[in-house]
Amino acid sequence: MSLRSLLWLVGLSVVLSTPLTTAAPSFIEFESGPVRPLALSPDGSRLVATSTPDNRLEIFNVTEAGLQPAAAVSVGMEPVAVAFRSNTEVWVVNHLSDSVSIVRLDGAAPRVIRTLLLGDEPRDIVFAGASGHLRAFITTAHRGQRRTDPALAAVPGAGDPRLTKSRTGRADVWVFDPARLGDRVGGTPLKIVTLFGDTPRALAVSADRNTVYAAVFASGNQTTTVSTGAICPGFASGPCKVRGVDYPGGHLGPATNAAGAKAPQVGLIVKYDQASGHFVDELARNWDAAVRFSLPDKDVFAISATTLAESKAYRHVGTTLFNMAVHPISGKLFVSNTEANNLQRFEGPGVFGSSTVQGHLAESRVSIIEPSAGSVTVRRLNKHIDYAVLPAPLGTANHSLATPMDLSFNADGSKLYVAAFGSSKVGVFDTAALEADSFDPTTASANYITVSGGGPAGLVLDEARQRLYVLTRFDNAVSVIDVISGTETAHLSMFNPEPAAIVNGRPVLYDAQLTSSNGEAACASCHLFGDMDQLAWDLGNPDDEVTDNALPIKLGLGVFVSQFRLNINGTGDLRSFHPMKGPMTTQTLRGMANHGAMHWRGDRTNGSFGADTRTRPPFNARLSFRNFIGAFEGLLGRAETLSEADINRFADFALAVAMPPNPIRNLDNSLTPTQARGRKFYFGCDSKLPITCKGDVPPVGQGHVSDGIAGVKDFGFTCNGCHVLKPAAGFFGTDGQQSFEFLAQIVKIPQLRNMYQKVGMFGAPDMALVNPGNNGNQGPQVRGFGFLNDGSTDTLFRFFDAEVFNPDPAGTQGFFRGDAQRREVESFMFAFDSDLPPVVGQQLTLGATRNAAISKRLALLLARAAAPYPSKLLGSGARECDVVAKGVVSGVERGWLYEPKTQRFRPDRVAAATRSLAQLEKNAATPGSELTFTCVPYGSGRRVALDRNLDGVLNGDQLP
Repeated sequence: MSLRSLLWLVGLSVVLSTPLTTAAPSFIEFESGPVRPLALSPDGSRLVATSTPDNRLEIFNVTEAGLQPAAAVSVGMEPVAVAFRSNTEVWVVNHLSDSVSIVRLDGAAPRVIRTLLLGDEPRDIVFAGASGHLRAFITTAHRGQRRTDPALAAVPGAGDPRLTKSRTGRADVWVFDPARLGDRVGGTPLKIVTLFGDTPRALAVSADRNTVYAAVFASGNQTTTVSTGAICPGFASGPCKVRGVDYPGGHLGPATNAAGAKAPQVGLIVKYDQASGHFVDELARNWDAAVRFSLPDKDVFAISATTLAESKAYRHVGTTLFNMAVHPISGKLFVSNTEANNLQRFEGPGVFGSSTVQGHLAESRVSIIEPSAGSVTVRRLNKHIDYAVLPAPLGTANHSLATPMDLSFNADGSKLYVAAFGSSKVGVFDTAALEADSFDPTTASANYITVSGGGPAGLVLDEARQRLYVLTRFDNAVSVIDVISGTETAHLSMFNPEPAAIVNGRPVLYDAQLTSSNGEAACASCHLFGDMDQLAWDLGNPDDEVTDNALPIKLGLGVFVSQFRLNINGTGDLRSFHPMKGPMTTQTLRGMANHGAMHWRGDRTNGSFGADTRTRPPFNARLSFRNFIGAFEGLLGRAETLSEADINRFADFALAVAMPPNPIRNLDNSLTPTQARGRKFYFGCDSKLPITCKGDVPPVGQGHVSDGIAGVKDFGFTCNGCHVLKPAAGFFGTDGQQSFEFLAQIVKIPQLRNMYQKVGMFGAPDMALVNPGNNGNQGPQVRGFGFLNDGSTDTLFRFFDAEVFNPDPAGTQGFFRGDAQRREVESFMFAFDSDLPPVVGQQLTLGATRNAAISKRLALLLARAAAPYPSKLLGSGARECDVVAKGVVSGVERGWLYEPKTQRFRPDRVAAATRSLAQLEKNAATPGSELTFTCVPYGSGRRVALDRNLDGVLNGDQLP
């Protein structure tokens, strides 16, 4: 069967049944973090920059007069890193497309000649190995549809990501031989090197190019949460036994807030103490019995560029690792990082609780690794800050550097440049003084370079011309710095399709000069690039008051409270938010628009801008987000309240950030048989409940629990009864309401789109309210926080064995039929529905090579462009994606947009005729005319393919 016939059969019936569409957004913000966004060609004649929001590689000629824009080439979605393989070949890492675009700079025009397909969310790339035979190394998460592709079955390290297996590394480095990429779709890697850490980010290469260093991004700091169930009742009580196990005592307290309202019984954050060899709390109590695993805290790994084997791991480098650079003379490895202070408790003034983390969230640092000795030396960049003085004295922020990212040495290594993403500065350090810790930030800051545009993320030193090139992400531009005078001499803007609200609001997330008095603390200290730091924090405030809770609560509680006398919320009042809430894991800022009240408890329904008093969802997410304004003083340590204008622009930005596509679910949006059975159970259609379903959809009115608190109704309930999955309404596990889960507090029902990001902690003690399981020590783990609001539940499988679901596992009252069914639902959770389908971002480059696998992948992309996809984000009548095609014709990049109804491609010139797939394939077979197809979000196709600035004049018609 021909490819066109296959597409017709797959797509025509879908197209004919698709309802009329409404307008979809032309741009979707993902806020991917830049990693290596600039590169200088080996001969120094070209500078290339990743334009992340525009999905392009911008090319500049480097002249004595400065940078001259030369060309741009379309690559994959959200490019974040770039590296030259030679003067004429560049490799670009596309974070959302899970791909690498290989770009040739010679010929009639820059063009993509091949697209490599990778694991999930690739971040960085380097070339290393013997001269003349360099290998490409690329970091990715240990997941993604590509790593399970049967075509890679023979590749060492490929296959099942083992999401349910303990002691599994979750950091991958894909290695390719550029001279032997193979003819398979997406290329064939030599090996996928798996490292014992969470998702990796930065790479660096030793001076002799024989060793590659890979750094874990959110690597943790050996902290974890002890669940409430393993803590003795009461506050600061003596030792006790829980299910036969000895535990050291009760909660740290204080037992009440300043007004005397009793605090809820909550979990406890503990940290592994290197000196004692135990997990301890603030009182140095030993909690080893409650932590059934170890945290080796491997942060940076050395990989042989020849054997592709891990040769060494370096520990305790930092909590969050951003970038790395090798000293050109000594060979020492310098790592920009931050160290989280999450063991310290409470926001606010710290009066009644005698503790506060205000202004002291994460310290900006550079850690120095001596590879041969294995030693790690830490240097605080802001050692002038006295965290005990609140707010910081006027002028403190002037000497601070926040969120250190890219690093660059001069040729002899005597000077180190540090891009301070959260300060709009480039730190300039005497390397010897930094190593000796003899620098004084109050005087060294005189050499710091202020950069316009904001968010300096990438650095390239052009020492021959005494210039430093800086990519500024806030405004998507490149600055030119004269390193002799330390001044900016030029600022070249790249085209930016982001709406003004996103550009204007982004700085409020990152800019520590704006958001704190000491110039180091920002919302991004925890919400890294709008996401999570993978930690838990106890940010209660004992000096604050109990507030009202107006949110509806699923699962009526009146009978439960009276029967079991549960001390709900500490006060026993269902309708209250106690200010001392205990440990809570950092939640993502992505995809919040339909979540309603913010935080794990939904406690931002009240605040500075009032309360949302409505009694049914959807709740006012924007109001709740704006109610975070108090955190700028109470948590970040700002000297005064943030302006209303600033919190408004922050809300506009944050509520526009979207979730990425799910990397576990099949690219055609189908489910595996195991996942499908889990989904069926999720809706109550294969459980012990008396529900008769059609497919996996229960009858209207069945499988839902009561709203409100009067008595108990429908104790038999489905997953969907609480965790509403309704994509057309924007509900992916939550509709904004709260629920009673036999916890010490009433919590908001959370969304479920990113469960795959929380994998990596295995091991938990036997506790009340969870049926006994494998409670032995599970050995080394890559992370210290898992599921539930405080991160104390290690796996979804264990969560599904909670007594609330299985009060009588051996009888008839259990929610699940057995462990096999729990595994099925767990599998579905990892492949959970999301705002965007899995195919978004996926690519294929057509050239002279033709085979069945290439035809099959192209058919997949085009078929998904015809498939309906219910999504509030994309609007009614949405389809899974828009397919765009890009390639060079007569020395100019041209674009086409696939129209599923006609199965033809619309060109970027009004007068030009549409093209058939066969016509495009024929052109792509000509050397130099390769064509790259990309599934972009539905609604973005016209902008990406035809009208870049949406001014109504097509791109091709604007050419000379």
